[in-house]
Amino acid sequence: MRLRSRRQRGAALTYKLCSLALCYPDEELLSARGDLAVAAAELPPSGASRALQGFCGWWTAQEPLALQQHYVELFDLDKRCGLYLSYYAEGDKRQRGVGLLRLRRMYRAAGLPAEGTELPDYLPLMLEFTAVAPDRRGEVVLREHRAALELLRESLGQRGTPYAGVLDAVCLSLGDLSAADRVRAVSLAAGGPPSELVGLEPFVPPEVMPATEARR
Repeated sequence: MRLRSRRQRGAALTYKLCSLALCYPDEELLSARGDLAVAAAELPPSGASRALQGFCGWWTAQEPLALQQHYVELFDLDKRCGLYLSYYAEGDKRQRGVGLLRLRRMYRAAGLPAEGTELPDYLPLMLEFTAVAPDRRGEVVLREHRAALELLRESLGQRGTPYAGVLDAVCLSLGDLSAADRVRAVSLAAGGPPSELVGLEPFVPPEVMPATEARR
């Protein structure tokens, strides 16, 4: 029982560190990189912890401006590396809004702040939820988006960015990929997100639409 509890704490910390690593490196996050790397080094030995530690070695050594530029070019400007997971499967179809509303309600029930600048399918937010949700319920949400996670993981790997190590840590923590998810990932990679509403405003219920602000 004690070993299981230790593993659960290690998994929760892994998800939390991955959440922070995938956030935009603003001044606050940049100043915390050293402490976060120490926390990653203290994780129980596993493939996930080794992947995250490898990323932290690169992350902490980067000049702030270069790291910020790399992040923007990768996650903001490359549509195949976007961090909004439901977009990979739903695009801007209306059913995406239903899924976003469900996620927002789950976050509120877990005590996460209701206010924010990101949609609830933003991967760092999903990982934060996974880190704090009881009984590993957050992992259920990540598994529902496993095909999108694998697609993002593959895209980052193809681009040779160390951020691929963060996705490796997430996916290794979740365990083996099912055959169904593997097929789904291949299908998403081949077809891309649905585009039947191109030219229209994306449908998102008002209660999940955050106030937006530009990155500084």
